[in-house]
Amino acid sequence: MRLCSIVIHPIKSCGAIALERARVERRGLAHDRRFLIVDPAGRFVTQREEPRLSRVRVAIDGPAMEVEAPEVGRVETPLDPEQGELVGAHRVTVWRSTLEVPEVPRLSSFFTHVLGRPVRCVAMTRAAHRAISERHARPGDEVSFADGYPLLVASESSLRDLEARAGVPLGMARFRPNVVIEGAPAWDEDRWTHVRIGAVRFRAPKPCARCVMTTIDPETGAMGKEPLKTLATFRKVDGEVMFGVNLIPELEDDGEAQLTVGDPVVPEHA
Repeated sequence: MRLCSIVIHPIKSCGAIALERARVERRGLAHDRRFLIVDPAGRFVTQREEPRLSRVRVAIDGPAMEVEAPEVGRVETPLDPEQGELVGAHRVTVWRSTLEVPEVPRLSSFFTHVLGRPVRCVAMTRAAHRAISERHARPGDEVSFADGYPLLVASESSLRDLEARAGVPLGMARFRPNVVIEGAPAWDEDRWTHVRIGAVRFRAPKPCARCVMTTIDPETGAMGKEPLKTLATFRKVDGEVMFGVNLIPELEDDGEAQLTVGDPVVPEHA
């Protein structure tokens, strides 16, 4: 069993970037979900209401992040938001979490053009802290602008089983995991309590409930019925359908570690 893919999404609900190695921090992989689009009321905006965000491409060029959208063009800003222009302190809400974070004016203007309505793009600085769900939290646990947990793991074997049941190719990208593993039996991740990937041990508090975002083709922005239609036939728990497992890193006092594609994966089962 091995780690076969590492992916970050610097701007929540926008394009993915595949990496060969990544730094693990308490709030997730470095640079993952550190930027967030919000409406004028500070409520977070995602592909759930704006599927066109799926067509916003993000790339890394040294210390810079390049963001590009069809018919709008490209904008560049530091990947580390604290190296660029930050303005104000805006109160924003992600699900049940509320925190104050600064705005990135250049990205706010860009996404206002992309969506055709006023929005802001804000950044999670090192001074900002957002707690994970109290039900699974321990002292020191935190999360970026991700929905609820620092990382998401998915299994290639589980995806292949789902595609066989659905009768259509789906691809992993629509599930937006941070780490993908290969070599495990399909759905084995459901039974994990912990997993060690390379030198990093993670808690696996719960499977990930999936929403309409998974029905959006990440290449075209088109919506369909899969995978939710098929997942509902055999992966339904308490009214929600599950794919992938949330992870919380257990880090040493320095608060950082590293993952590399090819790292061995050793789960602990319930």
